[in-house]
Amino acid sequence: MSKRIVYSEYGTADVLRFEDGPLPVPGPGRVLVRTEMIGVNPIDWKLVAGAFARVDPAPFPGTPGWAATGIIEALGDGVTDYAIGQAVILDSRARLPVTSGSRGGTFAEHVTVDTTRIVPRPEGVSIEQAASLPSSAVAGYSMIQNLGITSEDILLVHGAAGSVGSATVQIAIDRGAKVIGTASPRNHDYLRSLGATPVAYGDGLETALRDLGAITASADAVGGRESVSATRGALDPRGRAVTAWGDDHSHAAGIPWVRHPDDELEQAVALAMRGVLTVRIGETFPLAQAADALLRSRTPHSAGKILLAP
Repeated sequence: MSKRIVYSEYGTADVLRFEDGPLPVPGPGRVLVRTEMIGVNPIDWKLVAGAFARVDPAPFPGTPGWAATGIIEALGDGVTDYAIGQAVILDSRARLPVTSGSRGGTFAEHVTVDTTRIVPRPEGVSIEQAASLPSSAVAGYSMIQNLGITSEDILLVHGAAGSVGSATVQIAIDRGAKVIGTASPRNHDYLRSLGATPVAYGDGLETALRDLGAITASADAVGGRESVSATRGALDPRGRAVTAWGDDHSHAAGIPWVRHPDDELEQAVALAMRGVLTVRIGETFPLAQAADALLRSRTPHSAGKILLAP
């Protein structure tokens, strides 16, 4: 048996149940992973709430989550590139634009995943960082790639102190770009430590951004009316923009949702190994308290990556 988080209807955190289930059996080309640490992402609660139900309905009952790290315990037919006992990082979702969280299923003690969605976990990467990379660092890397950021750019990052935003900042700084990051005042010192110029949310945001120079690119890690309005008001007319959220505000403004390169996870791990980025870790909850973790991930301007420990 293996414990997991299950939901059988859309709703808030109260639809989640912690229960025993049969140990999953990996099919051809898949492996069984015993999770050691699980990443919690803001999109998880959106999927549980049914935000994408019209375009991607969940097959109930489902298990949320798609980012984790752990140890391979069984191999499906045809798997030759990995071994039992090997530590891996996994991103169990299908290709974007969106996948139901129930198809990820990492909010569990065990999960099966296709070998195309895992990479070996290097010895120098902690389990906390490893569980954060498939979401935070991958999204940051993908936005930087989509924008084609170089040392000639002045990049605006919305939600720059969050796990996705701070990864975006660090990768852009490594490429030599000047980075401006929106964040609450309590996170400004953190952004300065990364090499970014912080700007506070709220009244006067667009004016403050314009005063900092011609912004050539914008990466939005939070979405919403305020960040979209600020991007439109401060971005150079020839500038580029991308969002990790793809909400109605971004869509109406013509800001595209991030496209994910096939090698995104490998590149994110490589950046971590080079010391280019470190994901700031917030709270770690027991797996049984996944509902509390999802609620915390919804807290505006929360500091650090939320994790689950099986």
